[in-house]
Order: sequence, then C-alpha cells, then structure tokens
Amino acid sequence: MIARRISLKQRLSTSATRFLFPSTHKASSPLSPSLVTELGHPSLGVFFLRRFCSNASESFQSITNSIDSRIRCKVNKCCFSTHALADLPVGGIVDVPLAQTGEGIAECELLKWFVRQGDEVEEFQPLCEVQSDKATIEITSRYKGKVAQILSVPGDVVKVGETLLKIIVEECQAPIQMHDGSEDKKSVDPKLEKIHIGGVLSTPAVRNLAKQYNINLNDVHGTGKDGRILKEDVLKYGIQKGVIEESPGTVRADSGNQFLGEKEKYSDASAEIRPLHEDKIVPLRGFQRTMVKTMSMAARVPHFHYVEEINCNTLVELKASFQNNNPDPGVKHTFLPLLIKSLSMALNKYPWLNSSFNEETVEVILKGSHNIGIAMATPHGLVVPNIKDVQSLSILEITKELARLQQLASENKLNPEDITGGTITLSNVGAIGGKFGAPILNLPEVAIIAIGRIQKVPQFADDGNVYPASIMTVNVGADHRVLDGATVAKFCTEWKQLIEKPELLMLYLR
Repeated sequence: MIARRISLKQRLSTSATRFLFPSTHKASSPLSPSLVTELGHPSLGVFFLRRFCSNASESFQSITNSIDSRIRCKVNKCCFSTHALADLPVGGIVDVPLAQTGEGIAECELLKWFVRQGDEVEEFQPLCEVQSDKATIEITSRYKGKVAQILSVPGDVVKVGETLLKIIVEECQAPIQMHDGSEDKKSVDPKLEKIHIGGVLSTPAVRNLAKQYNINLNDVHGTGKDGRILKEDVLKYGIQKGVIEESPGTVRADSGNQFLGEKEKYSDASAEIRPLHEDKIVPLRGFQRTMVKTMSMAARVPHFHYVEEINCNTLVELKASFQNNNPDPGVKHTFLPLLIKSLSMALNKYPWLNSSFNEETVEVILKGSHNIGIAMATPHGLVVPNIKDVQSLSILEITKELARLQQLASENKLNPEDITGGTITLSNVGAIGGKFGAPILNLPEVAIIAIGRIQKVPQFADDGNVYPASIMTVNVGADHRVLDGATVAKFCTEWKQLIEKPELLMLYLR
C-alpha cells in the first residue's frame, strides 16, 4: 500500500503539470489513461496531491495551488445549461431538433422562420414558429453561433425529434476536452464549414424541389455564385438521370428573390399549361387538423339538444349602463362576460353540466373549477380557449381575460394553458349571424351551448298588448350518456332567470 502511494505521488507530480501547463512543457499530453482510471477524473489529482503530499516542499505546494487555479479557469470558460452534458455540442456543427412541445404532441407544422442561413444567433433567440394541435410555439436557440443550414420550409410538418436546422457553434460551448497543448482553439474554417453542411449551397425551395424527385444535392453541380445550386441545376440533373421528363421550358432561369417565411411552389416539369379552373388539394394543419380529430370522436357520442328563448331586454340595458359609465376606455363591455358569469352561477346549482366522462372507468368527474371555453373563429381555424376559474372572477375580470384571449387567438399566439382544461363551452354563433346552431360536444366535456344573435321581435304581454323584446335563442348540446333532458331543462331555466333578471346575480356574488 505504501509503495503504491509513493508510485502514485510520482506519477501525479509529473503528469499533473503536463496536463494543466502544456505551454511550459515540450511533451504536452493529457493524463495517462491508467491514472485517469484510478482517479476517476483528472481534477481529482489535486485532491490526491494534497492528501498524500502534505509534507511536500513549499514550491510543490505552489504548483498544486496553480493547478487548482487553472482548473477553475478552465471550468469558468465553459457555458453550462440545464441540459445534460452529453447534449452539449463539441464545437462545429450541431443539429437543432424539434423539441417536445406538449404532452401527446408528435408533430408540428412549421409556420415561419425568424432567421436565415448564415445569420448569427444568440442563446435563447427565437429561431422559428411552429404550430401543434394545441398551440403556436416559438422555438429558441440553445446555442450561440451561426446558422449553417435550414432543413425545412414553412408549411412542412416536422416530427418531434426531427432536425430543423444546423448551427455552427463556438467551441466554448463544448464540455472540457483533454487535448495536447499544441491544439489551440480555432474558428471554423469557411471551407470546412461548407463541407460540414453537406458541401452544397442552395435555398430551401431548391432543396424542396430536389426532395420531390429524390435527388441528392451532393451529386448536383451548382452553377450559381460560390457553387450555389440553382433550380435549373436540379432540373438538368434530373433530366440526365431520367427522373424528370424533358419538355419545353423545363429548365428556365430562377428569377425573383427568396423571401424568408415563403415557400416557392414548383409545378411538375412535364406538366403542360393547366386550365384556370382546377381542383386544389389543401392539407389540414394545426387547429384544423385538431378539429378533424375531436369532431370525429364526438360524432360517436349520443347527443341531444335543448332549445330555449331568453328575453334580454334587461341585459341590453345593463350592458349599455356598463359602457356609459366605463372609467377605462381600453375596456369594451359586451354581452358575453355577463352570459359567462351567469352561466357559472347556474353551474353551481347544476354541477353535472360542468363535468367530464371517463369511458374506460365509466366514471363522471365533477369539475371543481368553472373553466368556460369560448369558441373563436380565427384566420387559422376554430380554436376554443377557456377562461379559468370563472366562479372566482368578477364581470370586469372576465371582460379583460376574454379580450386577452381574443387578441392572442387573432395573432395565433395562444399558449397551451389557454386552450386546455376546459369544462364547458360557449359558442357565440350570433356574433357572426344566425338564430341558433346545433353544437357538437368538445370532448371530454359533456355540455356545449350555442348562442344565437339577439334580435328584436314582437311579444305579447299578459294583458294582450304587443311590445318589442330582445330575444336570444340558445341551444344546449349534451352527452346523453351522462345528462338527461330534465337536468338540462332545469339548468337552462335557472340560467334563463339569471339572464332575464341580472339583479339576482347580486345574491350569489362573493
């Protein structure tokens, strides 16, 4: 044991300085593999030096202090993150994949890029925007570096884990590497950089064209500036290989600039002039694809509908009073917040309409919170964000939250939290037109309500006189596995009373 410690001291005294002071030794080399195996990590050499060499000379102690100092300097040069060390780049080219954006999300549609090929990027800088079935999300960079290659174009559906782009990173983002002293940090050679990204220069549109015909761009000779591969280069190569049929006008000049976020559409090379009136195939993405899935599932659920007319004369007056006495010009009062709050009050008395059904266990979950979803038609498709905990919010707070969700929905910026966790849905079809609709359930919810427009119609009073009334028609769609007609009718009567006499809300407000 003593002999082994003496041997270890000798090896440490010679190897440690070679490892951490390469500039002062001609034979610079890392720690020997056997010593690293014994120590477990090179930096543990300091620990063993101090433990077994406590009586060493003062000069040797100064060496160990320098070793400790150099180790700290080396560590301080690294850029650490919350990701595992194995995920960090080793310098050069790194792949940036599409990360998991939410539970159950397997793919996303690429909406637009915020960067171009060749751009410098910083850590946490937005790279692109993608849309899943649930929300629109910005993908940010984990590294500081330069965009080497963009692999997808807007409109592509990218699988989770699939590479979006490649980035040339700085070597300081790499883990500590044991290397010879003669190896200095070097910036990426532009020539090597070109080789790393596939040896080709091309636009995303040209790569997309090559992908359509299964052409490897590394085999195509580029005639553009700096060897850039142009569209006609791909077409010419395809004709030579027989994968594209030659026809007049197949190879033509590539005119116009390539704009960020735009995807060029190429017609088939062999296609002739097409008529003006032609069929068009439109792939469904994002929220539209989600609607296909949810509505297909809901179609298997037994629905029934209950229709009721509600007199909104008092509601119209109350809304006008709110607007006339509005101290905040940034807040616009509408009927919807009043309907949402009165709905929550009715749900307190009939909680079964604020529930969900578990088919596997045949159980009904009565929800504690009233997370009322509002169906919104946007340029990007139908989306149903929900207002959380309506039972605890005032009418003014509901108004502000509704405005926030409407703004985010119009900009396609809703968060996953905004569109998940709903317990019952309101569909305000009257804002667009129509008296009422027959809504389909938004599973796993068991009830959905379609609200028609408020219109003035003649009504008869008890004494036979005719008077104008502002009538709104509502249609409650219910899951007949959980709810029956009597329960829905009683609920609707309660809600109708709160709308027609909104002063009753004061009895239940907390």
